[in-house]
Amino acid sequence: MFVMPITPKILSAMTRRSCASIITFLTCSRRTLSINLTYSHQDRIIAGGIMPVDEALVLESCKELAAPYFLARRELGAINVGGDGIIVLDGVEYPVGHKDGIYVGMGTKELVFKSVDKANPAKFYINSCPAHRTCPTVHIPMDKARYNHLGGQATVNERILRQYIHPAVCESCQLSMGMTALLPGNVWNTMPSHTHERRMEVYFYFDIAPDQAVFHMMGQGKETRHIVMHNEDEEAVISPSWSIHSGVGTANYTFIWGMCGENQDFDDMDGIPTAELL
Repeated sequence: MFVMPITPKILSAMTRRSCASIITFLTCSRRTLSINLTYSHQDRIIAGGIMPVDEALVLESCKELAAPYFLARRELGAINVGGDGIIVLDGVEYPVGHKDGIYVGMGTKELVFKSVDKANPAKFYINSCPAHRTCPTVHIPMDKARYNHLGGQATVNERILRQYIHPAVCESCQLSMGMTALLPGNVWNTMPSHTHERRMEVYFYFDIAPDQAVFHMMGQGKETRHIVMHNEDEEAVISPSWSIHSGVGTANYTFIWGMCGENQDFDDMDGIPTAELL
């Protein structure tokens, strides 16, 4: 599936329903034997889900990539949001447990995804973007990700941010990837809002209780829109570099964020005061 870029002018004329049809995409399908990916023209990121059940799934190239194999000119990050899994890279097996991650460098030819128990299958959420050189593959268990305790209860945004693919953890060309978990009683993420003109970002929301929802906010600061996200939909939201990417839930939740673009400076952002949001 392709997603074409949109401009602020187009977004301002869209209804919330049409926003959802253009900017969200299904990532992890509940069907067995599923690879479900979306190719976005926002910095040419590929995002989506791989859920092996009865047999291993192989990630191969396709017509859209026009490459001999998937990572011929790309790098990839994966975080497992399901049961225990295994990723095989050029014959080497890496155990990837729940909320463990991995960075895979350009040039890796074999990409095989397996579940340890088909009754509790792995769900690999992946981000992939173009690369210009090969960086070493790195297995990143959750406890090896860079840990940050942010926010506070007074602003209802106390959260744990873990940076998996980050210069302090592993080398990559341009991909950055991590996971943020809101603590119980906290609901706001990425507030105050910001943009970063040099990078796009994609959010994948999960760990949302069945009877709860997350309202993801996007658009320019003075003309925002929102999309309602539910856990069973297992969707992600693509945010162009000019768009805010904030959210509020009816209860706490978790999301995986991924970025690619000109740099990997996590603090390179342009803040928008909350009082100025419209």
